[in-house]
Amino acid sequence: MDNLGKVTIKTIAEALNLSLTTVSRVLNGTSEKYRIANTTQEIVLQKSKELGYIPNMAAKTLRNSRSKTIGLLLPSLDNPFFSQIASTVTKTLYAKGYVVLISDCNNNPKDEVKYLKSLIGQNLEGLLIIPCGDKSNFSALSKLNMPIVFIDRMISGLNYLNVSTDHYKTTYKLMNYLYTRGHRKIACIQGDPQVSSNALRVTGYEKFIKDYNLAFSYIGGKEFTSENGYISTQELIRSSAKPTAIISFSDTILLGVLQALKENNWKVPKQVSIVSIDNSPYLDFLKVPITSIAQPIQIIAEHSSSAILDMINNKNAKYSSTPILLDADFVERKSVRTINE
Repeated sequence: MDNLGKVTIKTIAEALNLSLTTVSRVLNGTSEKYRIANTTQEIVLQKSKELGYIPNMAAKTLRNSRSKTIGLLLPSLDNPFFSQIASTVTKTLYAKGYVVLISDCNNNPKDEVKYLKSLIGQNLEGLLIIPCGDKSNFSALSKLNMPIVFIDRMISGLNYLNVSTDHYKTTYKLMNYLYTRGHRKIACIQGDPQVSSNALRVTGYEKFIKDYNLAFSYIGGKEFTSENGYISTQELIRSSAKPTAIISFSDTILLGVLQALKENNWKVPKQVSIVSIDNSPYLDFLKVPITSIAQPIQIIAEHSSSAILDMINNKNAKYSSTPILLDADFVERKSVRTINE
């Protein structure tokens, strides 16, 4: 690794006693065009690997007028769902020859605007966005002739493709599961009420209560953080509401919920049942494994990546702004008890 960044085309040419032009054509993938022998190609590629040659992408961009770079703007890498999306999108696009430039705005709408402007100035070929702010944050996008895909969250009034879990159906499914297990007093701890995914989950929760004429309803919380889960659950415990089950709208919120329950000696699932959304890997390793909704992260990443690449490579590609809504899987564990009426 001592030679990292120091090995040039000239280094390889001198080592093999070949011309700079020949080595350059091999490494730029134009060997066949210039009828360079296969044996020459092989020794150049082998020597470049031995010496640890790294292509100068900036120079290549200037030559080809292609940056092969896609931006990804997201709320927070601390959230397991967003970090998994980032990881999967990065791997998917890297396999297609693209680098992903990630910006984390720390759930701050003001910082989101700053990071968005910074990304736009990076000669991107496309932009993937998981928003945390409202429509006003993305007014600059209308001036761009750039492929853009929104992931997970929609922004009303913006005419861009959105790839997302069906959040409404997801929460309705959790409610139905708890109902079939005998629960009639189900509380939810939500995230940011201004975020579309959260709003759709609340709608699913409220619709189920209305459809089944349930007398109990409780919505607490205001952001997708463990602190919010902790504070909101403490408030729920101190209130007159006595739910038999709680839905956490994310696994980040869940951590705070579980801490508050532990401090108040509420046993899961003996005293209260818990379900969550996101299905982070650690749920299996908790003292009581938590029943959860597993969002289709791989499929979301593949759809988003495929769409952005199609837009980049086919300027005439047409995509409807109607959201692509994907079904989520239900993962049953041991955090829900059955109540026999």
